[in-house]
Amino acid sequence: MTASKDRAPWELKPEEVEKQIAGQQDYEDCLSCRLVGSGAFIGLGMYTYVQGMRNLKQQERAIMRSSTKYKMGSRQLGIATISASLVSLGVYRLFN
Repeated sequence: MTASKDRAPWELKPEEVEKQIAGQQDYEDCLSCRLVGSGAFIGLGMYTYVQGMRNLKQQERAIMRSSTKYKMGSRQLGIATISASLVSLGVYRLFN
């Protein structure tokens, strides 16, 4: 039997581990992995925006009556920033 048949496919030889650690072997995702990951981030960003704005609209009266300095504008900016960040991560994941 050869050495490659004696070990499982996920087991690495010591020299293979050293190459991985040193970054000598390039790693690239498959297209389906990129699409699923990208779709998850983009979908989460869109969901965050829609649900966050809907929740703010429902709670607007209570927010405006509260004594906090964070009123509607800053909360909308926060939701928009979080959702834009998630969508950006999705686009980055798709192309890189």
